[in-house]
Amino acid sequence: MEVILFHGMVSREEADAQLSECDGCYLVRESQRAPGSYTLSMRFNDVTKNYRLFYDGHHYVGDKRFETLQELVADGLITLYMETHAADYIAVMANESDYEESPYFKLNSQLRRSRTQDSIHSNKSLQLSGKAAELEPVEIPVDDIDFLPDRETPETSSQQGDYETPHPDAVRGLEEALERKRLDVHHYEKAHQFKVHTFRGPHWCDFCGNFLWGLIAQGVRCQDCGFNAHKKCSEKIPNDCLPNTKYVQRMFGVDLTTLAKAHNRPLPIVMEKCIKEVEARGLDAEGLFRVSGFNDDIEAIKASFDKDGENTDISRDAYEDTNTVCGVLKLFFRLLPIPIITFDTYDTFIQAAKESEDLQLEGIKDGISKLPPAHYQTLKNLIQHLYRVSQLSHKNLMTMENLAMVFGPTLMRSPDSDPMTSLHNAKFGQIVVELLIRHQAQLFRK
Repeated sequence: MEVILFHGMVSREEADAQLSECDGCYLVRESQRAPGSYTLSMRFNDVTKNYRLFYDGHHYVGDKRFETLQELVADGLITLYMETHAADYIAVMANESDYEESPYFKLNSQLRRSRTQDSIHSNKSLQLSGKAAELEPVEIPVDDIDFLPDRETPETSSQQGDYETPHPDAVRGLEEALERKRLDVHHYEKAHQFKVHTFRGPHWCDFCGNFLWGLIAQGVRCQDCGFNAHKKCSEKIPNDCLPNTKYVQRMFGVDLTTLAKAHNRPLPIVMEKCIKEVEARGLDAEGLFRVSGFNDDIEAIKASFDKDGENTDISRDAYEDTNTVCGVLKLFFRLLPIPIITFDTYDTFIQAAKESEDLQLEGIKDGISKLPPAHYQTLKNLIQHLYRVSQLSHKNLMTMENLAMVFGPTLMRSPDSDPMTSLHNAKFGQIVVELLIRHQAQLFRK
């Protein structure tokens, strides 16, 4: 237990006199200006500094949280020393650093190139095929492609008189380039997930290369890739996080973009394996996705995916009930921190469902075009699977409407915390999912 020498209610002058012997001395006193509150008086550079103490019952609280007063004082002295002797440099170090010359960028550039090549080879089976593959490709730089809606804009439609119809091969080449970019996880933008971190032993900033000073909470670390930085430097870092399975150690409860980049594949492993297994067993089981599976088995499979990833066994020999596998897939989507139809695009989809029938699909196309690539690929493959399920509704009794009722609340979660608003929009969410299934060929056309 920490022993604190409390000096009672003494004035600033008395505290200054008692601490005048040497730098680093400190004491705790009750404030005369605000009785009932306590002040830390600390000597530094021949000056006594006074700070109000805040204690929550477990930690001394400020910008950081300290378990003991000694830790607070030690960290404070380090910070004061740095601010006194390196204030000018600290003020400009983040601005003068070049990210492309940073240790993080250099160390990961080779890994990025390697992942890009692996992504190209592993995703060939997902790219366009058929007659389009037999045509001589039209070379279009993938980096120049933006994710735009597959429909005319007011600007282009107003110039139809002067617009020359492109050659079909050129259009096909553009669409293939867009699809390749959607499949190449190297192009997915991903923000770093920085959290304050206490480093044990000497550490340096991966952005500016300077020492991370302090006793605790010296800087921040990205939870997905391990990028270490000063808090100020972290504000300058672009959204190019390269998640690593060393840090992303589970499948459930992780956002889709992080999973795609960590495992270097556009589709989540859980969805791929579950859909493949369900379709291999047959889609004619009555109540598919509506009937609940065994909860203990669902939790066991979840734990296995988090531990073993792609090596998880969900075969019929391991789990006989198909509804259990369906339950795992629904649980995966339910635990996503950002739903497949993201919070940012939620209003676009809901508004589309409120439009007249002839405008609904245009609105949904607009929403689809705004989805991040990992969300687009996941939604596309799930909806195509649900469409195949609905084609056997005469056996499994799962019509498009029934599937929309099951998946609507999971795929579309309201960003509004008001339960009445969420309840009101639930019916429009079901309309959106039903339209996605019914018109999947048009909405996700190749």
